[in-house]
Amino acid sequence: MKPLFIAVLDGDKKLGKQGEIICRAGDFIFLSDNPAINMRNIPKEKEYFALLIEFEYEDFIGIGPNTLSEQSFSLGEISIALEKCLQQFVEWSLFSPQAMWSLRRKEILQLLYHLGYKDILSMAVPHKLGQKIHVILSEQPSVDVALATICQKVAMSESTLRRKLFAEGTTIQEIKDQVKLGLGLHLLQTTSHSIVYIAEQCGYQSQSRFTSRFKGRFGLTPSALRKTKVTD
Repeated sequence: MKPLFIAVLDGDKKLGKQGEIICRAGDFIFLSDNPAINMRNIPKEKEYFALLIEFEYEDFIGIGPNTLSEQSFSLGEISIALEKCLQQFVEWSLFSPQAMWSLRRKEILQLLYHLGYKDILSMAVPHKLGQKIHVILSEQPSVDVALATICQKVAMSESTLRRKLFAEGTTIQEIKDQVKLGLGLHLLQTTSHSIVYIAEQCGYQSQSRFTSRFKGRFGLTPSALRKTKVTD
């Protein structure tokens, strides 16, 4: 998966197999692209609101010197400056072209780094082939591109492609889900389109399948995420 930033705005988010890590309202957690932590335990006692942002490896380039760290996540408090930055990210995404989204993501990373969360730079590892395929699939996220077409575009046999992706810790299906669900994540938080429409735009023929895949990746359903708010 990609590095994932989760800002908890209301309620608590429990992490770990036994829920031993609690991310409360006003806190954030930054998960690496290969988090060694269970992040799907969302409490039912009260309503839960959160803002989720996926980052690309390229977003981290030029932020600062990377230091090796075995930490697969970083916890912190949402400061006033970070809250304003996140609000601007959501508002700006409503009208900006997709090609420019990376500018705001990079801005968030720069602010986190400036605030002292330097360990976030170790949360992303370059996966060259996986990223190349991700770019290819992102051109038409609603289309299920055939494996033969992907192999042709990267000039590799199917066996070589699978072997190299395995070495990077991913698969074709995981990359397809990254592309489709990443688009769904953005559309859910920045548009008023129906979930059925968003599912179609992401290449899912049914809302139920989209919901199942989305919850499996992000830990909550699209309708639950739709409640996300940055300010009242």
